[in-house]
Amino acid sequence: MIQKDIINVCAKETIKAIIGDLNGYCFGILVDESKYISHKEYTALVLRYCDKNGEVVELFVGLVHVSDTSTCSLKEAICSLLSEHSLSPSQIRGQSYDGASNMWGEISGPKTLIMKDCSSAYYLHCFAHQLQLTLVAIAKKHLHVEDFFCHVTNVLNVIGGSFKRRDLLRHLQAEKLEQLLESSEVHIGRGLNQERGLQRPGDTRWGSHFKTLDNFIVIFSSIVRVLERDEDIVNTVEFLNITKKRLQDMRESGWKSLLDDVSSFCVMHDILIPKMDVSYFPGKWKRKSSGVYYSHYLRVDIFYVVIVVQLQELNDRFDVVSSDLLLGMTSLNLVNSFVNFDKGRIMTLVNCYPNELDEVQIRDLSYQRDTYIVHMRAGNPKFSNLQGISHLTKALVEANLVETYSYVYLLVKLTLILPVATATVERAFSSMKQIKNEERNSMGDQYLNDCLVCCIERDVFINVVEVSVLKKVRHSSVK
Repeated sequence: MIQKDIINVCAKETIKAIIGDLNGYCFGILVDESKYISHKEYTALVLRYCDKNGEVVELFVGLVHVSDTSTCSLKEAICSLLSEHSLSPSQIRGQSYDGASNMWGEISGPKTLIMKDCSSAYYLHCFAHQLQLTLVAIAKKHLHVEDFFCHVTNVLNVIGGSFKRRDLLRHLQAEKLEQLLESSEVHIGRGLNQERGLQRPGDTRWGSHFKTLDNFIVIFSSIVRVLERDEDIVNTVEFLNITKKRLQDMRESGWKSLLDDVSSFCVMHDILIPKMDVSYFPGKWKRKSSGVYYSHYLRVDIFYVVIVVQLQELNDRFDVVSSDLLLGMTSLNLVNSFVNFDKGRIMTLVNCYPNELDEVQIRDLSYQRDTYIVHMRAGNPKFSNLQGISHLTKALVEANLVETYSYVYLLVKLTLILPVATATVERAFSSMKQIKNEERNSMGDQYLNDCLVCCIERDVFINVVEVSVLKKVRHSSVK
């Protein structure tokens, strides 16, 4: 019991230090939920804010068990954790969740419920990560695309479920590589011809589907033989625009090259290619023609449909507000002498936070903004060598210019609070693997939470005054 009391006090003092550093200011939340070894559902909460030194920090503040992952339960868990630390949902200025639909659902997710309490609590998930989720999820809505990924998964399960098959796959890969080297089809070099494995595609792992299919194609012949035997802000906006353009280009002129690539793959591995100029018969029995040629079915009913649905979903999910927030952020970025500076975008960004500045303050901001730009472009070495907007607030604090450019500083802090990645909150569940394993499966929820707080935020914990902890422990023991 003494050990648990000490850890509980340490956790409380660590959280107290974090909340004290926050100092009543607004913050962003990063939330993730996961089922772990005890088969319980847990929700983890991380706060993202600018500290007194102007640095952006992400700190873990708690883990709570939820009976289910419904929208109401998740929102209640988030609010409960905030309330426990004397924080209010009205202070939230940014939200980020994992890829589960009940977390970020447009209609009923906790994101929407929290925005009803605070209209400036914008949801802005990691763009590259969300782009992956969007493209995969929507593609799978097409029956034949989903069926394709099911077949890929089944193959991976058959191969990966047996040590003998995996060893055989490695052996066959090595044999094939020797043959290719002898025929000079591949060359020796550092980093070349590395062993390829079969990673299962994960909807929430950026690029995992491409990597899986790429490896799948390269070692396809080995797989067949075995079976015969038994993842910066400006760039995020560019990624979105590039993706839309690439999809549109694919729709307009990408069909022939795709068909050529697929045909080459089929020829290489002796796979039967259907004739494109014959009627397509849906279903297994092929009794009734669909009235279209096979080429039309593949190009129009699958290829075009998937691309159109992708474009529609991208336009719906990455809405105007998200773009305004990100473009406003880039306009404040002083890299390359404010190459992305745009007064209009900055004022549009201000309108996204109606509760932060009144009309008089907005007018003062417009004057302050122009002076700020001239000052920053003057060549001051404290600012000219900054790597990005994330270093700007710290530089303003160190240069004692926070009061001089108070409204600009506020605006930069608000943009930096927006969570654009979930690495910190995912780290909580990684730490959980070390603390709660099969041998310690009976750990209580509170004890687990206390251990995680001290483990994950060890830097804050180390700075907690020992005298304060000992005093709290003695007081708890007396009780």
